[in-house]
Amino acid sequence: MSEIPADLRYAKSHEWVKDAGDGVVVIGISDYAQESLGDITYVEVPGVGDNLAVGDVFGVVESVKAASDLYAPIGGEVIEVNEALEATPETVNQSPYGDGWIMKIKVADASVHHDLMDAAAYTAEVA
Repeated sequence: MSEIPADLRYAKSHEWVKDAGDGVVVIGISDYAQESLGDITYVEVPGVGDNLAVGDVFGVVESVKAASDLYAPIGGEVIEVNEALEATPETVNQSPYGDGWIMKIKVADASVHHDLMDAAAYTAEVA
């Protein structure tokens, strides 16, 4: 069974969102997603300063099994990306909710955060 932390929100496309305070959120992919992909070999991240709308493709995760687009679960301006993933993409497998985060966004509309699933709903989605 995949780990699904209760303090995060989840998109149907398997990205997670963590409120970092001051209108900033951290985004990554869920434990379920990284398990489904297998050994991750490459992570494409967006550029700092990019403006994303909900549902925009912001990057790609490639593994030995597949490549998968990443979709913005929340809109706003990219203020930081996890540059360490360029050299060590396997960090997403090892720590999807920790060191394997992908980007931080300054949120444009915080109300859409509530459109995301809580842990119980996401658990039901992937069960």
